[in-house]
Amino acid sequence: MSTQPPTILVVDDEVDTCRNLSDILTDLGYAVDVAHDGPSALELVRRNAYDVALLDLRMPGMDGLELFHRIRQLRSGTVGIIVTAYVGTDTAERALAAGAWQVLAKPLDFPRLLGLVEEAVGQPLVLIVDDDPDLCQSLRDVLCDRGYRVCLAHDESDAATHLRDTSFRVVLIDMKLPDGDGAGVYRLVREANPQARTVVITGYRGEMEQRVQEVLREGADAVCYKPFDVGNLLTTLERLTK
Repeated sequence: MSTQPPTILVVDDEVDTCRNLSDILTDLGYAVDVAHDGPSALELVRRNAYDVALLDLRMPGMDGLELFHRIRQLRSGTVGIIVTAYVGTDTAERALAAGAWQVLAKPLDFPRLLGLVEEAVGQPLVLIVDDDPDLCQSLRDVLCDRGYRVCLAHDESDAATHLRDTSFRVVLIDMKLPDGDGAGVYRLVREANPQARTVVITGYRGEMEQRVQEVLREGADAVCYKPFDVGNLLTTLERLTK
């Protein structure tokens, strides 16, 4: 697995808050970047993949929920934690609807925050490579509910970009892709991150069986056929991430 430290993005318009969080997290071994507004944060996200984003809810211009919505479009595997002095049922519901994982009240309970950060970075990171966006979203929802972090790619080129930036525990690879195929993605995984486990998937069992068997002989860990037996898929992922 990667020996790089987990990466944290802290975004708050209060400079002292950012400095304090950065100092604490850095002392604990995390790699930390800070930004004081949404546009600056997005520029960092375009250049770097982050495991966790700690985002203030109320900031001038772009608020934390809009910022996290945009972060998810760029880096879908980043876990979002919203921090705010304005915690209420409506705030929490809006944050969770935007895809945030947790909402914490200011002033921060640091032991709780640090426990959540540790839990978040410990979630296995999965890349799904499939050209069906609805299937990707459905799988993402299922896996996130089971404690996985999930990134999405829809073709071989998109997968290559993710693999350059991030070390994944498991990669799910559709065998039939536009502008490439699953075998090509499998070889990209082996080149970029040999420790990653791989599961090939296909809805074209007869047509793609020969290619599936070739990739399995090359070292892929498992195959799952569409329509998915979700229980079997989850069991496979649990086995591969132990």
